[in-house]
Amino acid sequence: MNKIAKILAQQRHGRIKIDTYDKGHFRLAPLLSSSKLHLYSSYHHHHHHHFRSPGRAMKARYLPFQWVLPLLPLLLCCATEESSTTSTSIIFTTLGRAYYAFDIYSLPIQQQPHIPNKELRLTDGHSVNFNGHFISNNSAVQLPTTQTPPLQLVYITERNGSPTIYYDAVYPHSSTAARRSALESVSSNRIQFPLLPNSLTDTQVSIKDKPSLTPDGQYLVYVSTHENPGLPRASWAAVYSTHLQSGLTQRLTPYGVADFSPALSPSGLWTAVASYGPDGWAGEVEDLTTDIYVFLTRDGTQRVKVVQHGGWPSWIDDRTLYFHRRGQDQWWSIYKATVPADGPVSTDSVMVERVTPPGLHAFTPATSPGNNDFIAVATRRPGSSFRHIELFDLVNNEFRELTRLVSPQAHHLNPFISPDSTRVGYHKCRGEPNRKDRSSSPQLLLENVRSPVPGLTLFRFVGSFPVFSPSGDRIAYVEMPGVYVVNRDGSNLRKVLNVMAFSTAWDPVRPGVIYTAVGETFAPESSQVDIISIDVDRKDSLKRLTLDGKNNAFPSPSPDGKWIVFRSGRTGHKNLYIMDAVGGEQKGLRRLTEGAWTDTMCNWSPDGEWIAFASDRHDPGSGSFELYLIHPNGTGLKKLRQSGSGGRINHPYFSPDGKSITFTSDYAGISAEPISNPHHYQPYGEIFTVSLDGSGLQRLTHNSYEDGTPAWSPKYIPPVNVERPKGAYCSFEDCHWLNHMPTVVPAYATMAAPAVSNAQCGL
Repeated sequence: MNKIAKILAQQRHGRIKIDTYDKGHFRLAPLLSSSKLHLYSSYHHHHHHHFRSPGRAMKARYLPFQWVLPLLPLLLCCATEESSTTSTSIIFTTLGRAYYAFDIYSLPIQQQPHIPNKELRLTDGHSVNFNGHFISNNSAVQLPTTQTPPLQLVYITERNGSPTIYYDAVYPHSSTAARRSALESVSSNRIQFPLLPNSLTDTQVSIKDKPSLTPDGQYLVYVSTHENPGLPRASWAAVYSTHLQSGLTQRLTPYGVADFSPALSPSGLWTAVASYGPDGWAGEVEDLTTDIYVFLTRDGTQRVKVVQHGGWPSWIDDRTLYFHRRGQDQWWSIYKATVPADGPVSTDSVMVERVTPPGLHAFTPATSPGNNDFIAVATRRPGSSFRHIELFDLVNNEFRELTRLVSPQAHHLNPFISPDSTRVGYHKCRGEPNRKDRSSSPQLLLENVRSPVPGLTLFRFVGSFPVFSPSGDRIAYVEMPGVYVVNRDGSNLRKVLNVMAFSTAWDPVRPGVIYTAVGETFAPESSQVDIISIDVDRKDSLKRLTLDGKNNAFPSPSPDGKWIVFRSGRTGHKNLYIMDAVGGEQKGLRRLTEGAWTDTMCNWSPDGEWIAFASDRHDPGSGSFELYLIHPNGTGLKKLRQSGSGGRINHPYFSPDGKSITFTSDYAGISAEPISNPHHYQPYGEIFTVSLDGSGLQRLTHNSYEDGTPAWSPKYIPPVNVERPKGAYCSFEDCHWLNHMPTVVPAYATMAAPAVSNAQCGL
């Protein structure tokens, strides 16, 4: 009898029963003779209320007491949103995130002759679900032996506004009768609940990533970013272990160190991580300079570096692990590290050998302790625009394709293998839902993101440079190419400009007038970029405000609507200028800053007293930007916030009361290995706020994406998602740096791939 079964036996008179419901509802009923209490909770993303008819009796399923106890406070909470007393809201954009629609899928490893494989969707289509991990039937929910064992997994989901860890037991092949006796969700039969106690989720906004369970099912090991190291550009990512019965959590990563991508050894004794160690992050976004460390899972002790330069470790036994790195030949490949059985362990005593050949990129390896003859990897091959999952035969040193054969025009990320070595899991975009599939979440225009600050709501927006109209009822934003305007409720979406443009600002006194910069982004000082105004409620209202075309951008009007501050490269350096808001520079122009550096991304305060901007004047040309303030008359220049050595603070924006500024920054370093995600230019971008005196720095967002271009709303927005009228599902890109294929391609590593476009729609 395993430990979970023993605990269940000990709790026989106080165990907790799950009664099954339609549409993902369940009931927890303490089986106490003196109690008739029934607790209800819904995981349906539309929050509809469904009632079970008296004629449809459901059989009970039992969960381990130690798993359910931490969930009781969460389940006791009211399912509906209470009215909020908050008074401000911030909108921001995340590169590509609106198009992910990730679900976890699975394929059988052994292909049946003459029978085409079909991808099995394991998660339920709510929000995005990724970075899964199969768990053994021996270490989880106690289920009837008469029923086909389910597929059990833990994974990350963002359905509650921040990354959290869920458990699902999925019955994909149950009969109709069996379905009625098992807990159902909208997409398939499943048992589902969050794994961490509410004390770790309700009071903390943080990333949760790369979860796995110890073999006995008692401990959950994962990455979290809930502890601030207190240093600029230092990652908050660390590995933690939570005891599922008590909720007791301990940090396994030493303080002052960042760990990513934890992997448990088959026995659960050891945990391997990708880590910067004491050196810290140096600003890289492609091949991280992490090393592989190993430590005891129980308490993080006996920590030792076993591999210099590597990431994403995966054990095949307690002495052998696989990992990825970009080699000197510039190909991403899988390597094997063998720890000596006796003697001291160090990078000198651990034997490292390359496993996959050059000629293609192979990364994010997954192993199966039940079968040492193969590993699963993600690949990018010459001639293909898509990331796919393949098996690599360790005996014959050859690849075997999996996902390209069944879903060629989609990216497949981060494989993992079932304990019995029969299935491989991964996540991919589920595509646009059909009319019959009501289980999948709609694409969102405004996605409510959990805020760590009482009195502040956060929203991820589908486009770039979103900004609210002065009345708060409309949003102007950019998509490449074009400028759009949409009502806050998602209605009346219109394209108002059909050229390449970036940055937007509304005129505070002339209704319907917006300003934007027309031209290429990230262009040199001499590039043709001009500021224009458009009345979005009138035809043929476009007016060019700058004349010389020397990279004029980031317009921000004064609160009285008379002036516009902007940056210009007209002297060979990007500095700040102020011009007439109606007549443009022809009616009035003066220089605000001057120097052989870059001043940019300016924003005028609501009281008219200050202009905030980003500048590299402390180290011109370095790529490092810090936050500055200056009065509109050119006096009072001061540095508001230092970003750290080589750091970045960009896109400042004043709060409606002028007392705070929001901005995007790499102040919290990097939170996950970038290669495990789709493309992000700056995956370190997170949204922060700071008071006007430079105090009270507050991190708002926690994810491994690129968050940017934040803007405050003039009015409070309730924390409710807003659906997008229309959009392209799956239209995100793989890491751009994986497009680089070194010139020498060995013939044995190539494989013909069909010519495909980047579009992933209509899968």
